[in-house]
Amino acid sequence: MLPLRRPPTILRIPASRALILSTSSHTPSLRTLSTAYTPAEDSNPHQPPSTPQPLTQEQKDLLASFLRVDHAGELGANWIYKGQHAVLKSDPKTGPMIEHMWDQEKLHLSVFDSILAENRIRPTALRPFWELAGFALGAGTALMGKEAAMACTEAVETVIGHHYNDQLRELLKINHPEVNKLRHIIKRFRDEELEHLDTAVEQDAKLAPGYEALAAVIQQGCKAAIWVAAKV
Repeated sequence: MLPLRRPPTILRIPASRALILSTSSHTPSLRTLSTAYTPAEDSNPHQPPSTPQPLTQEQKDLLASFLRVDHAGELGANWIYKGQHAVLKSDPKTGPMIEHMWDQEKLHLSVFDSILAENRIRPTALRPFWELAGFALGAGTALMGKEAAMACTEAVETVIGHHYNDQLRELLKINHPEVNKLRHIIKRFRDEELEHLDTAVEQDAKLAPGYEALAAVIQQGCKAAIWVAAKV
């Protein structure tokens, strides 16, 4: 008789992923712009921890939705930076800068890949669309010039920063050791996304042609993508 397959455990964070993050020496340099999006997530450090409670089905469903959206978002971000890099890689300053941000996004996606697989959470069914749309957005804005590429990065990372902050506030309501690990991961990723936001602004994002309209369209598109990924 074949052994029964272990039922999914939501949430289980692979130990190797938690270790990668906790031992990293990289400390994001959060400056003026990013701190506007950075709330105080942690509760009173002097308050004694309460006994963890088992996750309810509602909480499991919420976590699965969060992780599916985060995975889709990091997938899209990877392809945005891939598109930007394809166009601007020969620029001696901009090329390496985009590659550095892209490398961080690759790690983010790898971590969420592992978490989804460990918990058998279905990823978004629209993966081919996110890849195509992300590459088109990254390459398209890069073809408009370095400033437009940075305006794209600023717009995307602004939405992602708010999105991760919203998730962190919800995760604070759940007292569970694996959820605490997830909060640590999301906080780390949030900080790196906001570092990208600061970099984009420093690299003249606001000087892009039609900056206001371009940023507004991209931000609305990102918000719509988050809503769709949570459902599909």
